[in-house]
Amino acid sequence: MCGRFTQQRPTSELAEIFDAEDLAGDPGEHYNVAPTDEAAVVVERDDRRAVTRFHWGLLPHWSKDRRGAARAINARIETVADSPTFREAFRRRRCLVPVDSFYEWRRDGGRPQPFRIVRADERPMALAGLWAGWRDPDTSLVRRTFTIITTDADGPIRELHDRMPVTLAEAAWDAWLEPLATDPVALLETLRAQPPAGVDIYPVPPLVNSVRNNGPALIERLTG
Repeated sequence: MCGRFTQQRPTSELAEIFDAEDLAGDPGEHYNVAPTDEAAVVVERDDRRAVTRFHWGLLPHWSKDRRGAARAINARIETVADSPTFREAFRRRRCLVPVDSFYEWRRDGGRPQPFRIVRADERPMALAGLWAGWRDPDTSLVRRTFTIITTDADGPIRELHDRMPVTLAEAAWDAWLEPLATDPVALLETLRAQPPAGVDIYPVPPLVNSVRNNGPALIERLTG
């Protein structure tokens, strides 16, 4: 599962890393991105790659209201190609979700202890995502939303949770973002061929437990 993450870098820096245009103009410093929040994503349409901001929690165009968004923050790799919620986006609207780290929790005694998962080289992780556009029937405004694809947890992450987000190596970014790539078999192979980068996992303050909290104190390493 992936239910909370950080985007500390400004979108201008993300645009350089992903060879994209910065359409978001966001300063970063997001240490506690939660479901339904806006977050930076990398999308490609009409030969134009851009960093923009969508809402986390995918709403297919046929959704009647926003209530399903919080239940669609993750899409399982095992069912993403066939799920009514995700299959159209899987074939036609894929994105990368650049994160500096994400959180998982382990219950130590009675209180859940948050852990931060970050690449050992501190480079951003490019999570495999999908996006969709949904028109609000009350305002007629189009809301852009996204989800993150998950797979069985591997390595040390398995000690915290049985699921983890799919991370894509740089060599796979072009193939994943290519709008003309619609073969679900080939797309699934791209996802399954991506081993997670080496990660550093460490406990962080329980400040992370509240979505109202933000700031660098949330990623401080607990010792002792």
